[in-house]
Amino acid sequence: MKPLVASAIVRRRSSSRRIVANANETTCARRNVLFLCQHREVLAARRPLDDLIDLLNVEAIEVNIFRGRSPDEKRQRVFGGQVAGQALVSAARTIDEQVRGIHSLHAYFVRPGDPNIPILYEVDRLRDGKSFSTRRVIAIQHGKVIFNLQASFHADEPGLDYQLAMPADVPDPESLPDFKTRMEPFKEQLGDWYDRPRPIDIRYVDNDPLSREGHPRLGQRVWMRADGDLPDDPVLHTCIVTYASDMTLLDTALLPHGIGWTDGKVQMASIDHAMWFHRPFRADNWLLYDQSSISTSHARGLAGGSIFSRDGSLAVSVVQEGLIRVVANDVWCAQPRTHRRGVRRHGGRNLRRAPLRHARAV
Repeated sequence: MKPLVASAIVRRRSSSRRIVANANETTCARRNVLFLCQHREVLAARRPLDDLIDLLNVEAIEVNIFRGRSPDEKRQRVFGGQVAGQALVSAARTIDEQVRGIHSLHAYFVRPGDPNIPILYEVDRLRDGKSFSTRRVIAIQHGKVIFNLQASFHADEPGLDYQLAMPADVPDPESLPDFKTRMEPFKEQLGDWYDRPRPIDIRYVDNDPLSREGHPRLGQRVWMRADGDLPDDPVLHTCIVTYASDMTLLDTALLPHGIGWTDGKVQMASIDHAMWFHRPFRADNWLLYDQSSISTSHARGLAGGSIFSRDGSLAVSVVQEGLIRVVANDVWCAQPRTHRRGVRRHGGRNLRRAPLRHARAV
């Protein structure tokens, strides 16, 4: 991937906003772009995407140590895609070779994240070779590891080229309803979650994710993109797609069983997450996320996904395993309307169940 020309003026979709990236402000073009939120002049109302960029902009507090925060909105636990994205930004900030891009990551969700306190990210520089750099990142809260990630960076070089073909029978994203329109029939059931600002534009191809209509054996397909223009920094685009990749994948494992994630029949949480980045892409252009259920057994589900650019290029491959535990009827009980850990909204009521590892963010 080509490095960013840091002196360029990045024009956002809003004509009233301009972000100027000055090459003299930093010595690293990637860091310059990821720090744009500190230098930009806000001339219009902030977008949810601006908040996501700020969220990914972890603070360096010591050599190889970074600090991340959670959104201001009330959440029960930290969304897994947020932790993965912040950890990946932390790893990328320790890469001195600007021509090396992220080509793979493997992560484990160890404990639920607490949204009320910062997250510390400690980066271990495992190796810097002639072609590859390897980083290990652990996320810490309350003195305990909540997440760990290992990422590999590779300098671009020529080689053989082959890929899976993009599905041919997919309608254009412009012909599909946006998330709020698609989920309008379930507005009362979803409660406050329906109105939450969303930095990622998600458009379901195979009907909505709640009615379980469509072709469950074929998995689920969504078009997705950042809801706004982004700076020309490959690391930022990669981290935003990492954030978005955790939004819908585990739900796919429920499709063969005809169960929705709001049915109250299962407890779900991500266990691990792996991604391989094959070809350049832009997170602010439409990407097709083609997802399928691989296996469900022993209270775990495995799902995989291929992310294609609109021109058919295979950009990313994703695999995730998650907890899918059947919940007995007597486990659920009505609770007062509070925002406590272990309480999740369902069907207009707050229902208690065992704590989940991370919060849904779609």
